[in-house]
Amino acid sequence: MSKSLTDVMFSSEKRKNVLLLLQNGPREMEFILMSLDTTRAALLPQIRILENHHLITGANDKYELTNIGKLIVNEMVPLLGITDVFEGNLDFLGTHDLDFIPPHLLKRIGELAPYTLAESVPVTEISEPNKPVLQKAKISNYQTSVTAFLFPTFPSVLADFKENGVKLCMVVSSELLSKIREEADDDFRSLLNSSLNKLYLYPGEMRFMSFGYNEYSFMIRFLDKNGDYDHNYLVSSSPLALKWGKELFDHYLKNAVPIDKI
Repeated sequence: MSKSLTDVMFSSEKRKNVLLLLQNGPREMEFILMSLDTTRAALLPQIRILENHHLITGANDKYELTNIGKLIVNEMVPLLGITDVFEGNLDFLGTHDLDFIPPHLLKRIGELAPYTLAESVPVTEISEPNKPVLQKAKISNYQTSVTAFLFPTFPSVLADFKENGVKLCMVVSSELLSKIREEADDDFRSLLNSSLNKLYLYPGEMRFMSFGYNEYSFMIRFLDKNGDYDHNYLVSSSPLALKWGKELFDHYLKNAVPIDKI
């Protein structure tokens, strides 16, 4: 065997894709050929390499992963997910703070893919929430947020939530709570104190601007490594991203303190 396992798995798209296809169980050769849009003549040499490295086994034109293949592919899939997240956005994500993400979720950051990254928000929209995400939030049954800031339009958003019966669970920084208590008018206080809302104080440092999720999407607003905000955000709507977002929210909620009244 002249190739390392790393070369076998990653230096050929055909070999990599065969391994991923077989993760779900044995497959006929015809299914593999159609799925990869290739020919038998082009694929057979790659199949032989996988067989020679004991990653797959075949009989009667049907192939499946070996026990070694299953073990390796199970580890390969999360790695590919991680590379998908950083691919094309490495300069951005590499210069922004990811330390607020607990290790067990950072290992699963690949679950955020596919996502949209907005780096250049128009000046006219800097003080407004993302409109498509907001519209989805208004028809969701709930909205959760962990945040160090509020948009100027948040009182009207909260009024829409109340009208639509959207339950809000929001964790705020100590600085934001102080600002709300100092500046909120009676109408805003009344909205915040609605029975639909649950408010919490996070006593620790927030190394991000905000993140949150609802039934339809998950969003993060990052800080750069200098602690500055450059009006960027990441949005994902995949089921795995929503689950990941819920776990991140729960991580911060468990250390938060309920706020009885504003």
